[in-house]
Amino acid sequence: MPKSVRHAVMTKRSAPSVVAALTLVGLFTAGCSGGGDDTSAYESPSQSATEVTESPTPSLTPPYPTGASGCHDNKGWTTAESVDWVKLDVDTPKQNSGSGDLEFSSMPGYLGPLCHKITVQVEFWKLVYGVADGGDGESLSDGTRPDYYFDLRRVKRVELRADASSERKIALPKSLYAKDRSPCVGALLTITVGKPLKSKELPKEVEVGGTQDIWDRDTVEFRSKRVADYELSQPSAPQVCSPDGRPTADPADVPPPSAEPTDLYPTGLYPSPSYSFDLDDILRSPTP
Repeated sequence: MPKSVRHAVMTKRSAPSVVAALTLVGLFTAGCSGGGDDTSAYESPSQSATEVTESPTPSLTPPYPTGASGCHDNKGWTTAESVDWVKLDVDTPKQNSGSGDLEFSSMPGYLGPLCHKITVQVEFWKLVYGVADGGDGESLSDGTRPDYYFDLRRVKRVELRADASSERKIALPKSLYAKDRSPCVGALLTITVGKPLKSKELPKEVEVGGTQDIWDRDTVEFRSKRVADYELSQPSAPQVCSPDGRPTADPADVPPPSAEPTDLYPTGLYPSPSYSFDLDDILRSPTP
């Protein structure tokens, strides 16, 4: 049974875009391959014979074609339009065949480039999971009591001005994605249009070992429509974690549980914040 996690908050060439790109390439090829002039091999049976002319294959327009200025005019785009474009522009690590990087692609003609850059936030979040201590605290959205809860805090943020004019790669935080990280630690990557995500926009429940989308990505429900893409790296063994989010046993000796988690913070590990705090937000000047 999937285990959903809840927390009281204080984050292409994606599979669909690759498919779209390959489809367009195939269709462009089909459009250019047209049949040759085979009529010379055949004599017309008579002057009265009806001559048949094939209609030319219509040319296809990529989703973000370049104009006379050499860029795609995105002036006045809504947030939803910007989100749709970023979904095509970015590859998460798993979508990037596990390369270990987050990549913003450059596909002239297909992605633009855009005439006006879009502000994009890349944020990495650390999730610390703990076993729920007693029956106190909030219930899950289905009314059940959780077996786990987690703490969520941002560990890295990178602001980009994206227009698909060049390839961009962002390295993952090594400590957060280390192979030997604690079995109680998970990671959440978010790609957001506009400003950094606020507490009220972050997910309150996240399934552990639960449902996946058509790209085999663990599903996460955000409370914001500005999130263009994301990727969840789940904790390897939350069943061995104490209420403070520390491993108490060898995962090999403790079978995976079958119940669900919540949005309370691990007892004594962190205070329960009402806002998201990032030191970089204070010390770092925004990208112009």
